[in-house]
Amino acid sequence: MFKSRRLLALPVAAVIGLAFAPGAAHASLLAVDPDSCAEQPLGQVFLPFADIAHYTPAPGGDAESADALDLTGGATLVDGNEPWQVGGAADSTSVRLPAGSSVTTGALCVGLGHPTMRFFAKSQGTGLLSMLKVEVLFQGVLGLNRLPIGVALPSSSWTPTLPMTVVANLLPLLPPNSTPVAFRLTPVGSGTWTVDDIYVDPYKGR
Repeated sequence: MFKSRRLLALPVAAVIGLAFAPGAAHASLLAVDPDSCAEQPLGQVFLPFADIAHYTPAPGGDAESADALDLTGGATLVDGNEPWQVGGAADSTSVRLPAGSSVTTGALCVGLGHPTMRFFAKSQGTGLLSMLKVEVLFQGVLGLNRLPIGVALPSSSWTPTLPMTVVANLLPLLPPNSTPVAFRLTPVGSGTWTVDDIYVDPYKGR
């Protein structure tokens, strides 16, 4: 069972004012596979942790290939999967994030029916002030934006984070409208993080 202190979810009201600040991560629109808008496979992957919601994987979120991921600053795929293997019994790798690195998932479509995301993480050699920052990337009127949606706190063993509010899914005013988003994970402070199986919750699948 995971401990709730592993995650500090940022209040939506505190971050919504940042939604239209231009980000400097990328210069172009998020590229979205049309399949990520039309068909999103669902599964109760966090059911072992008393979460009955159905989730869909973020592109590249299973960390089995770097093809859909943007790995920077020494981030790399390594052997070893989170022990529950929620993405499949054959999964065998995860993303290693040393200090100064980041990983960004591929983009997928979200709308009002995609309220939260979560994933698995563990850390090594981190201090009390270390954390893993989670941001959602989305296209705004001023370009591509970054919005912090939560942090994970150090854990020496694999731990599922609590659900984090996507926030950018509020941009489409009425269903079935959607907007493309991606998720960026960045270590803050010293130490090394390992992450795996990044998922988004389409509420309609409950």
